Amino acid sequence: MKHKWPWLVAFLGVLVLAAAGCGGGNESATTGGAAGTGTSGGAKIRVGLVTDIGGLNDRGFNSLANKGLEDAKAQLGIDGRVLESKSDADYIPNLSEFGDQGYDLIISVGFLMTDATTKAAKAYPDSTFAIVDSAFDPPLDNAQGLLFKEQETGCLVGAVAGLTTKSNNITWVGGQKIPPVDRFIAGYQFCAKKVNPDVKVAGSYSQDFVDQAKCKEIALDQISKGSDVVFQVAGGCGLGALDAAKEKSVWGIGVDADQSFLGDHILTSAVKRVDVAVFKTIEAVQNGQTIGGGITTFGLKEDGVGLGTVSPKVPQDVLDQVDQIKQQILDGSLEIPDTL
Repeated sequence: MKHKWPWLVAFLGVLVLAAAGCGGGNESATTGGAAGTGTSGGAKIRVGLVTDIGGLNDRGFNSLANKGLEDAKAQLGIDGRVLESKSDADYIPNLSEFGDQGYDLIISVGFLMTDATTKAAKAYPDSTFAIVDSAFDPPLDNAQGLLFKEQETGCLVGAVAGLTTKSNNITWVGGQKIPPVDRFIAGYQFCAKKVNPDVKVAGSYSQDFVDQAKCKEIALDQISKGSDVVFQVAGGCGLGALDAAKEKSVWGIGVDADQSFLGDHILTSAVKRVDVAVFKTIEAVQNGQTIGGGITTFGLKEDGVGLGTVSPKVPQDVLDQVDQIKQQILDGSLEIPDTL
């Protein structure tokens, strides 16, 4: 294997989030390594992005990562390229293609790519790697984890759901049982019950992030048992759950992207700004900093997660209560569980 590009041993300490989506930026928390000292206007770099099997048409997770890359191409002038993974067997070949070509930064999109990215980072020490939704244990000097506090945005949508439900039965449809999915659900359950002690929260995993029919079937079953709010946490598969909500005239809650564009049945969305994380990671490397050996975390304070567009049918008193919870998260007075 060829190692064409040297890598620095300094490590990025703090990423400063720029204004994106629904607000301005703050600092993100980072662990591991020492701070880089790059300045703006760095040399043009090559960035490769490898999607997970959800692909670019998932209207959420992978498409947001690609948006971050496209924004970097437009605003920073970097060279960027995307390889889509059709199955998990594509992870290593796609990562290796960028490694063989000596790309400066190679970004993996998704927890399920952890093992493949670990192997690639070891095989191509002259390239820098980053992975969305995961970290490396033990740490690797040329690889950085990009994590989110999904429990915080899960909490916000859970509060909306708990205050909006008429049946006191709300549900979730997860993809696979992996940490980022469970962080969304943990926050959802916790804050729904916090604002409405009578609410019952239930859910099921589809074991899939692609097949919409699987998630739709689960959601239809949940709705038939009385659920009037369905939170999808299953990527492209979850679009089927939202379609079920539309079909049965109940509320659906989107994930990752603001999915209000899907229709009036969308109550709100648990927004996770993967595009911001990808863009700021690219910007750091472009500016002469290198990343590796730690984790960068994006939460509500860092504008890395947030509440999407809320249906205009939701009363103002509900919005006021949700805003109070948001402030409690920001000031640290509300501790939200991050596991089920």
